[in-house]
Amino acid sequence: MSMRTHYCGLVTEALIGQTVTLAGWTDVARNLGGVCFIDLRDHEGIVQVMVEPDNAEVFKVAEALGYEDVLQVEGVVRPRHAVNDKLKTGKVEVVATRIVVLNKAAPLPFHAHENANEEIRLKYRYLDLRRPEMQRMQRTRIKLVQALRRHLDARDFQDIETPILTKATPEGARDFLVPARMHPGEFYALPQSPQLFKQILMVAGFDRYYQIARCFRDEALRADRQLEFTQLDMEFAFVTERDIQDFVEGMIRSIFKEVVDVELDAQFPRMTWAEAMRRYGSDKPDLRIALELIDVAEQVKRSEFAAFTAAANDADGRVAALRIPGGASLSRKQIDDYAAHAAKFGAKGLAYAKLAENGEVTSPIAKFFSEENFAALLRHVGAQNGDIVFFGAGGYNKVSDFMGALRLKAGKDFNLVAAGWRPLWVTDFPMFEWDDEEKRYVAIHHPFTAPKVDDIADLRKHARTSVSRGYDMVLNGNEIGGGSIRIHNPKMQSAVFELLGIGAEEAEAKFGFLLDALKYGAPPHGGIAFGIDRIAALMAGTESIRDVIPFPKTTSAQCLMTGAPSPVPDVQLAEIHVQVRPQTAK
Repeated sequence: MSMRTHYCGLVTEALIGQTVTLAGWTDVARNLGGVCFIDLRDHEGIVQVMVEPDNAEVFKVAEALGYEDVLQVEGVVRPRHAVNDKLKTGKVEVVATRIVVLNKAAPLPFHAHENANEEIRLKYRYLDLRRPEMQRMQRTRIKLVQALRRHLDARDFQDIETPILTKATPEGARDFLVPARMHPGEFYALPQSPQLFKQILMVAGFDRYYQIARCFRDEALRADRQLEFTQLDMEFAFVTERDIQDFVEGMIRSIFKEVVDVELDAQFPRMTWAEAMRRYGSDKPDLRIALELIDVAEQVKRSEFAAFTAAANDADGRVAALRIPGGASLSRKQIDDYAAHAAKFGAKGLAYAKLAENGEVTSPIAKFFSEENFAALLRHVGAQNGDIVFFGAGGYNKVSDFMGALRLKAGKDFNLVAAGWRPLWVTDFPMFEWDDEEKRYVAIHHPFTAPKVDDIADLRKHARTSVSRGYDMVLNGNEIGGGSIRIHNPKMQSAVFELLGIGAEEAEAKFGFLLDALKYGAPPHGGIAFGIDRIAALMAGTESIRDVIPFPKTTSAQCLMTGAPSPVPDVQLAEIHVQVRPQTAK
């Protein structure tokens, strides 16, 4: 005999008069005036079970039930007297004729209906995942992955697995290393991405590849970062940027419609990295916020305010303004909070001008300008009575960063985030960024991204200002996908390695297999990777990707449920030829 005939959440009016057998957890059990009611829950939802007092044996069982007891219930479906419109099953109830307690639950560390802190939720993740809200978010992720697979399988993409145990290669974060027991003193690395393997698959002639790939990066965690994460990895042969962008844009539109019934723009706008940084102070601008940064270097370069004039007269400097409508309502303490927020992103100070409703201007920097010039500055930024204008000065990228962060904070604080979905492509990223500490260039995307110029001498000459063939897909201020056209010429790849401070010997040791592959007829190719965790979180309406990952790590890189990471016995370490050195003070 089957343990159940129907799911709790699927008991409908069509079953009225029928006998059903259900199985699930006791969500709530209550005795009201001699009648017991049980909210019985499974993964499909909740149905109300009623136990009448004249069924003494069943009633006795029902009276003793606790939260999360596991039950089998047999009973007859009938119309519910008090309809509950919040439930799919709210028009019916099941009158129990038999209840079997399959398993008693111990007293709970937290209840499904209370707002427990995340630490206890992660420690008892199996209880947390039972909650309907968590079930909904996990199912959103499952539907997302299913929709992606269907879309790509139907378009002749090859689903190919790449190795998890691979070679350590620099891709912007630390590798997780795995001791190779059979090769003492040597190590595998867990992949930060399948980047090199998917490029080699294009050299091997597979033309269109994809994989739902697990990736690993040993880096600091926050709400949108995990040590291990999942990405939709894709690569195409014989393509341009636009070929890839048009294809995946159609894919993203399709899955949003299928999974969450959202209609995204018919065509995503495109914006260069330079324009995004200039207007929004971010390479992943949230277009739902209409606020924009305004350059004011020309208006302040002859002022007596040294911080402004130094940045305004520096070729690599920037002076930018952010006008916040209605911002004159900010108190001095709130303005100080904005300055502290900007400081987290590198600001050394934050100037402001506040315009009262009567037009009176309050600003600690007004004294450095003539009255006429300061009025002209405020007119240039479009300031109106009741507004506040923040000013930032310094290096171009740093000012863009902290003013962009202020823009996002102001958008949320002043309810300026419009409803809906605003996707876009950010293109033409810089090829390199100069690292002052290491005194060398680092790759903005990764070392295998193609430059826009084909001439190696030209790239070397203009490395500081060179533009790559990289592109990101951004949605509501989140980078959900990033990719590029790759370098398919081995001489160009060697030149890029050289510019990144990777000498010929090091390049051969780390990437010799790629350089060899590029020599044997590598086609022009490119690709993109989408963050499954991030897209699922957006679809599910949560800020944290931890909510859509079944078993995530905390921000301190721990699994509270299993206790990982944990010490390993010396005998096990000896087998893999590893000795743990005592930790020394930094």
